[in-house]
Amino acid sequence: MEKTLDRKLKRILADPRCRDFILADAKDADMAFGLSATGVKPGGDQSQITYRSLAEYHDCIRQLVATGLIDVMLMSASTNATLTIDDRIFDSTAVTPAVRMNDTTDIWLAAGSGSYTTQSARPFATTTIPHAMCGHAHCPNGAPLQGADLGLFSITLNDDVIADREMLECYKAFRIDAERFGFRHFLEVFFPNKPAHCDSPAAQHPGRFLADSVVRLLAGVPKASRPIFLKIPYLGPRLTEMLAAYDRSMVIGILGGSSGTTLDAFSLLADAKRYGARIALFGRKINAAEDQVSFVKILREVADEQIEPREGVRAYHNELAKLKIKSHRSLEADLETELTRASYG
Repeated sequence: MEKTLDRKLKRILADPRCRDFILADAKDADMAFGLSATGVKPGGDQSQITYRSLAEYHDCIRQLVATGLIDVMLMSASTNATLTIDDRIFDSTAVTPAVRMNDTTDIWLAAGSGSYTTQSARPFATTTIPHAMCGHAHCPNGAPLQGADLGLFSITLNDDVIADREMLECYKAFRIDAERFGFRHFLEVFFPNKPAHCDSPAAQHPGRFLADSVVRLLAGVPKASRPIFLKIPYLGPRLTEMLAAYDRSMVIGILGGSSGTTLDAFSLLADAKRYGARIALFGRKINAAEDQVSFVKILREVADEQIEPREGVRAYHNELAKLKIKSHRSLEADLETELTRASYG
C-alpha cells in the first residue's frame, strides 16, 4: 500500500506552497525513560502512580495506526519487531513504521540517573539497521523487507570540539551504512544539553547554533545519503522561516517535547506550520492525552487547517465529554499555555 508519508513528501518537495502536513507519533520513549515511558495508566490507583504495561502501550500504537490519522509511527527496535515484523500491523495501512536507531547518553533517563543529562551528550546505539529491517543481525540476501526501512538518528551538539566530533563521526558511519542497506532516515537534532562554555553561542543563542550546525553538517552530505526530513525543536518564527527558505529540499519537522496543555500542543503545530515546518513528531503530548485517538483526531484537523487551536481545545473537551472521560484539566486551564521542555531531559 502506498504510504501517506511518501505521497506528502513528494508534494511538499515539488511545491513550496503545498499545505500538506505530516503527523508522526513518537512511541519510542522506552528507549529513554524505562518504566514510566508507557505513561500513567488511565483509571489506575490514584494513591500511587500506576503505569501502563508494555502490552497496553503496544495496544495504543495499534489503535492509532488503525485510525490512519498519523503518517509515521516511530518505535523502539523491540516494539518494531513485535508490531511490524511479527504482527504485521502496517501491511494494510498507509502508515509508515520507523525505528529509533540510536540512544545518545542525554536520553538515558532511568529514575535516579540524573547525572547523565548533566554531562555532555555522547553517541551510542543499542540497535542496528538489520535489526530494524528484519529483526536479526543479518538479513537474508534477496529476502523481502519484513520490518521498517525508515529510522531516526539523533544528535546533540554542545560547541565542544571533542564531543561534537565524536557525535558527527557516528552519524557519518550510520549514513554510510544506511545508504549501503537502502535504509532511509530522518535526523533529530536537540538543543545543546551542556554547552562547553556558558558564554558560547550554543549557550547564548541555541536556536541559531542549532540551525547553523544543521546547515553546515548537511552541506557535506549528497542527496543519496541525506535525511528525508529533520526533527528539531521549534526555533520560533524567524529562524524557522529562515531555515525553511534556505534549502527547499530540506523538509523541517518539529518535535513536541514535554506534554503541557492541549493548547500548547495545538498552538505549537499551527505556529510551526505557519513559518515553514511541514512535519510534527509528538510523543509525550500524545501519550499523556486523556484519549489518544480523540487527541490525534483534533491534532489532524489543526494540521490540515480545518480548525484553529483554541477551537480545537474546545472540540477535544467535547469529545472527552461524549466518551465520559474525565479531563486532566478544566477547559479554562487547558486553554492556557505552560512552559514545556523541548528535550527528553
